[in-house]
Amino acid sequence: MKKNYKIFLNYVVGPILFLWLAYSIYQQVQHHKDLEQSWNLIKQTLAQKGWEIFAFIFLLMILNWGLEARKWQLLASKVQPISYWSAYKAILTGQAFALNTINRSGDFVGRVLYLEEGNRLRAVGLSLVGSMSQILVTFSLGFISLTILRFTLLDNQAILPGLSAFWLDALLIGLTPGIFLFGVLYFNVALVIKWIERIPFVSKYKFFLEKMENLHNKELTRILLLSVLRYVVFIVQYVLLLKIFGVDASWQILLCLVSVLFMLMAMIPTIALAELGIRGKLSLELFGLVTTQQVSILAASAGIWIVNLIVPAIFGTVFLLGLRLFKQKEQKS
Repeated sequence: MKKNYKIFLNYVVGPILFLWLAYSIYQQVQHHKDLEQSWNLIKQTLAQKGWEIFAFIFLLMILNWGLEARKWQLLASKVQPISYWSAYKAILTGQAFALNTINRSGDFVGRVLYLEEGNRLRAVGLSLVGSMSQILVTFSLGFISLTILRFTLLDNQAILPGLSAFWLDALLIGLTPGIFLFGVLYFNVALVIKWIERIPFVSKYKFFLEKMENLHNKELTRILLLSVLRYVVFIVQYVLLLKIFGVDASWQILLCLVSVLFMLMAMIPTIALAELGIRGKLSLELFGLVTTQQVSILAASAGIWIVNLIVPAIFGTVFLLGLRLFKQKEQKS
C-alpha cells in the first residue's frame, strides 16, 4: 500500500472509529427506558452501602478481561508474540467493535489490529478458537445449572411462561449431544481444519485457518481453563450485584439462574448495544421464579451491562485514538 494511504489510515480512521463508537454508546444509553430507574437504585445503594463493594465489582471486570487478554496472548503467539499489555488493549478495542455486531462477533477486528499487518488475517481463526472455548463453557455449565433447576426449583406444571415441562425436558435432551459434539470438535479442531481445507473453494482461503492446525490439546486445555475462570468471574459479579440490590434468594439458586441466563443469551442473536433490554426481560422471567423485586433485577442487569460491556468499550475507543494501523514490528516484552 502506498505510503500516503497508510498515513491517512493511521491518523484519520482511528479518530473516525472513535467518534462512531462513542456516539453509538451514547445513543444506546439514552434510549434504554429502564436504565434511569436502575441507575437511581444503583446510586441509592451506593449511598447506603458505600463504594467498596462496587469497587470490587469493577476489579472483577478488570480480572475478567485480564483473563481474556491472557487467552488472546496465548492464541496470538501462534502468529506473532505480543506483550500482555498489547493483548489487553486489543481485547478492549475488540469490545468497542463488538458493540455493534451480532453476539459481539466483531471483536476479532479490534484484536487483530494490534498485530503486524501481514499477520492480521492469519489470526482470525485463532480468535474463533477463543470464542469456541467460551461457548463450550457457557453451554456446559448452563446445561448443568438448568438440569439442577429442573429437578429442584421447577415443578412439573409451571416452568416458565410459555415453556412447559415437556419442552424444557426436550431442550435438555437436545442440548446433551450438541454440547458433547461441540466439545469433540473443539479438542479436534486441527483435524477438522485439515478436512475443511480440502474443500476446493475453501482451500484458497486457508490462510485464515491454517494456524488453528498448530493448536494441541495441552494448549486448548489451557484456553478452556481460562474460559472457565472468566465464567466464574461473570457469575460472581452477577450474583453479588443481585445480593447488593436486595434479591433475597440462596446463592446456589442464583448461581444456577445466572448460568441459565448466560446460556440463553448465547442462544439469542443480539447486538451488545441492544442487549440490555433482552437481558432485562429474560432476567425478569428467570429471577421472577424466586423474587418479585423487579427493580433490583433490572438494576443488577444494567450494572453488569455497564461494567462488563460499556466501560471496557469506552476504554477501547480511547485506545483506538492512539492506534496505528501500519506500524513497525512490535518487540516481545
